[in-house]
Amino acid sequence: MKNICIVLFLTISTTFFAQDYNLKKGYVAEGYDVVEYFNNNAENGDEEFSIAYDGVKFKFISAENLAKFKKNPAKYSPQYGGFCAYAIGKGAGRVSINPKTYEIRDGKLYLFYNSWLNNTLKDWKEENPEKLQNKADENWLKIKDN
Repeated sequence: MKNICIVLFLTISTTFFAQDYNLKKGYVAEGYDVVEYFNNNAENGDEEFSIAYDGVKFKFISAENLAKFKKNPAKYSPQYGGFCAYAIGKGAGRVSINPKTYEIRDGKLYLFYNSWLNNTLKDWKEENPEKLQNKADENWLKIKDN
């Protein structure tokens, strides 16, 4: 009975935390290395260098980047669970991203939707990113709890 309770708790807590993250392709940032973004490089991680953190999975390109993440996961985790920062700022809810479209602003990682003629990073930069960031921070508090 005790083992069943533990499994049930882990399943519920993993599902609860996973709702706060964009897990397209099973990983945060679609499996791109969140540490490598801070080196101005968007690169898909390797399953060999993966970790579960906060109930979700992250991949990295190297053992070195994995170690950096382990030391400070909050620093490298994308804002708004890895959903499109622009969409969160505009109140559009959880919108998927193109993992190659990102910005490091004030030491934080922001990811954006980018497809065909709609590059939301461009819109973010043109429409007052500081104001959108503040609005996204407010909106995310409401969105992530629903």
